[in-house]
Amino acid sequence: MHVMNNFSSADAPEPSSKGNEHPPVLVFQEPRSPLLSIRASALVFQDPASRNLLNQIELIAPSDATVLITGETGTGKELVARHVHALSERHDALFGALNCAALTESLIESELFGHEKGSFTGALTSRNGWFETAHNGTLFLDEVGDLPLGLQAKLLRVLQEREVVRVGARQPTPVDVRVIVATNVNLEEAVEAGRFRADLYYRLNVVQLRLLPLRERPGDILPLARHFLEKYGKRLGYTSPQLSAASERLLLSYHWPGNIRELENAIHRALLVCPFDILRPEDFRISLVQTAIESPAVSTQSLESAIHHLCERNPPRLFELIEEMAIRTAFEFCEQNQVHTARLLDISRNVLRHRLSRYGLLPNGGGGRNPADVDTLAGGENPVRQPGLEAAVPHPAGGDQPRPAPSPPLWKLSAGDRGQSEGSAFLRRAEQAPGVPKRRHTDSVAVSEPVMASAKAAAVTLRAD
Repeated sequence: MHVMNNFSSADAPEPSSKGNEHPPVLVFQEPRSPLLSIRASALVFQDPASRNLLNQIELIAPSDATVLITGETGTGKELVARHVHALSERHDALFGALNCAALTESLIESELFGHEKGSFTGALTSRNGWFETAHNGTLFLDEVGDLPLGLQAKLLRVLQEREVVRVGARQPTPVDVRVIVATNVNLEEAVEAGRFRADLYYRLNVVQLRLLPLRERPGDILPLARHFLEKYGKRLGYTSPQLSAASERLLLSYHWPGNIRELENAIHRALLVCPFDILRPEDFRISLVQTAIESPAVSTQSLESAIHHLCERNPPRLFELIEEMAIRTAFEFCEQNQVHTARLLDISRNVLRHRLSRYGLLPNGGGGRNPADVDTLAGGENPVRQPGLEAAVPHPAGGDQPRPAPSPPLWKLSAGDRGQSEGSAFLRRAEQAPGVPKRRHTDSVAVSEPVMASAKAAAVTLRAD
């Protein structure tokens, strides 16, 4: 994350035109901070979709409406925000930018709203926040979709009331700031998932500018490439660097997951290794990356074909078979890490643990599916012999009781654990397991490790049912 220093209209991106062959390009003035290297450093409006975007910018820039800019990383969202500011009536005032993604909640609150002296440890002096600093100007909040929910409520109040309250202060301070926000997160989905406030989304989404990824506006690729050729060619001592026809076809066929910044890096790298003034396809080294990116589409087709063959064979429990295969594959891919597997499959960890237990995929036998164990713990009529508890199970042939095997470690469950995640149902079934001494409800229950595992499986199954 980088907190921008004060910006004036002189720092706004400058459009330049050199005839029809070179359309206008928005660029940052040099020098740029190396901390901004992950962002696009130039934006061109040659493709029809980009020309339409430029028309929208020119229409909404003169107003004070809040602007929401959406698009993938590297598409030029900050450049668009600066251009909106440069075309507005506030162009002579300050443009401030803050990335919301990499600051802690307490620090970003201080950065946005300011703080009073002594309001927290290290606050040796009072300090203005960005809303006060950008008074009468424009404030750009990047990655607003990553704001914590608590700060979202405070930002909403600032937008509604047009005043800020510093950390540690009691009196609000009026501010007059145009707010432009950007995100690469789908805020509508974030609202549905409860990660973003709906009222704040509607407040920010007054005007929305959507930046298409570079692969969806191919008319901008070659003009941007020529711009970067000229930029880095001068630095590296090239007389007149150019692209060969094969190189142009390569650039147009590649779909640029890193967008403009990736294109800039590709041109820079090619100029470093090319021994001539004309760049060849072998100077770019992007074909292997493209193959790796296109592979998911091929994999999806293979999956569809495999499911089609399964449907033709019509095996029993087809859906459970497909689900088990998907969960098993994802679990192995994530090296049996449940958190990563749940995130990859976009399901909760509790649901994942239930599925892993059902399909016997939990490591070390913890909660693996065993219907007999579940029936016994639920009060079934056919008790199952548990390892280490042979002394508690009647010998089928009668006679002397077998000598008990060494007992595995015991888990100590106190009465306070009854309200934990496994719940009281788990304790009741654990107390009914063979070999577990009956205690008063205020005592601890000693449970062997295998019984603990089986009881956990029973509790998970009961919760899912």
